[in-house]
Amino acid sequence: MKAEGRDFLNTPPKKTVRFGGTVANTLAKLQKGDTSDYELIKHQLSDPDIKDAQIISWLQEFRTCVTQLGKDHEQLIYVVLKLPWLGRSQAVVEEYLAFLSNLVSAQTVYLRACLRMVVTNFAPKRIRIQEGNVDISDSDDEDENLPRTFDHCHQALQLIARYVPSTSRFLMPILSDKFPFVQKSSRTLECYVHNLLRVSVYIPDLRRDILELIISKMLTLDVSAPRSEIEEVESGAQQDANGASQDECLFDMVSPKHFRKPNSSVMVHPVAERLDTMMAVLLAYIKDICHVNGSLDIEKTKAVYRDLVSVFDKVVLPTHASCHVQYYMFYLCSFRLGLAEAFLDHLWKMLQAPNQPPVLRQAAAGYMGSFMARAKFLPVSTVKACLDLLVPWLHLYIDSQDAGSKAFCDINLHGPFYTACQAVFYTLIFRHSAILEGNMKKGLAYLQGLNLERIVMCQLNPLRVCLPAVTNMFAAITSSGKLIEPIYQVWEEPSDCMIDVPKKQVRKGSMEEEDDFLHGETPQGDSVVGMTPGSYDSHLHSPRSFGSPSVSFLQRPF
Repeated sequence: MKAEGRDFLNTPPKKTVRFGGTVANTLAKLQKGDTSDYELIKHQLSDPDIKDAQIISWLQEFRTCVTQLGKDHEQLIYVVLKLPWLGRSQAVVEEYLAFLSNLVSAQTVYLRACLRMVVTNFAPKRIRIQEGNVDISDSDDEDENLPRTFDHCHQALQLIARYVPSTSRFLMPILSDKFPFVQKSSRTLECYVHNLLRVSVYIPDLRRDILELIISKMLTLDVSAPRSEIEEVESGAQQDANGASQDECLFDMVSPKHFRKPNSSVMVHPVAERLDTMMAVLLAYIKDICHVNGSLDIEKTKAVYRDLVSVFDKVVLPTHASCHVQYYMFYLCSFRLGLAEAFLDHLWKMLQAPNQPPVLRQAAAGYMGSFMARAKFLPVSTVKACLDLLVPWLHLYIDSQDAGSKAFCDINLHGPFYTACQAVFYTLIFRHSAILEGNMKKGLAYLQGLNLERIVMCQLNPLRVCLPAVTNMFAAITSSGKLIEPIYQVWEEPSDCMIDVPKKQVRKGSMEEEDDFLHGETPQGDSVVGMTPGSYDSHLHSPRSFGSPSVSFLQRPF
């Protein structure tokens, strides 16, 4: 039997064919207990080969009876929400967006389901890849339609937010729940983080929560891969590739390909690559939000600063062994001196607040010292202003302890004091040349006015607690060591004539924990690199600093 040149019996029908009644009639029959057409509609909507014309036709019918689609019809609505509308023609996209608008307006009970559907598409879809006889599920990172797909997702989310003012309250838990596992591909994490940050632009009420979510996930990656491990993997790859020695690869802060494989933008260490990718997206977002037409927008920058400082206090400051994530504050503060000074003032207030936990006060002091030492955008006047706060505070602390019963070296009792001492020593290691520059006499008078001898000679004995590397270099730059050397006992091997006393065990690996630059020449101003972030406060149980990061996002142009 032939019809229009087609074998009717042996050829499947065209996809324009529909079975069953209209949606309205089907819902009416369902109320009377007849589920046949209802199940037929669900079956047809689930057809993987459904055509654009069919999707449009179905959606138009659903829009006419959306007020009838209550909680009893959630199975049908869930099938509609799974329709493959993304990547279809513009007509399908527009019809689907119209349907979503009608649905959330008339039936807010489906708000969460609609939000989950949109957010699920914030990352590349998963596909099955066959390698040999094994099926592997992976994300489709090469999908060229992703930008268009993401644009349509944000269109949908903005429409929903427009019709349902309470959207933000329901959206944030979904954004958190749908965040990809941190071991997913860099591309998956990059897409999801980028889309979260896009949401913060048109739903600004969520910005702080979104930033906290992203930075928390980045910290999870940061603390899971020690800096030394990343350096070993990356420098090993460099050495294997071009025969260069490890010393030539480490701390090459000039090369834009630092710690990356030659002719590649991908880091060898998988965790470092994921963190690097996420950090690059965050820093780009910070720059874009703070600048309008290439110029810094002061009010917008202040608002972003407040959000990022809040996140810093909540999740970064308490985190042990963070090596890289804190650089988002370093980067933001580089935009304007006022931001850097505000951040230093914030850390200073945290340090001297007695109601704060000691571990947070120690962390604040550590960040304050390394920020003053490392930030090239800080003028000497600002550094001196900070020292004029820190050093008198140290003297007052010594005054308060001298006559007391706790005037002895104990990190548990005086942790913030010791961290503040180390912050001062560390700052002077890097900034002493700048302080003396221009007017040597005036600079020396300033340094002598700090009365550092009293600090190092006090009964609390900060030199015993501070990092040996910092102590040694501090001694080297203070009057050629005249202030420290006379009062600092170095180890001397006992002579044969001395009584045979068992030697104390020397902790192994201490040199590995010291800063790399401390094994070389005395630092000169800002030219030194190599501070190990995780080692700055290792004796103070609080590794906080802005030392040279091993992840390459800091090599990208700011």
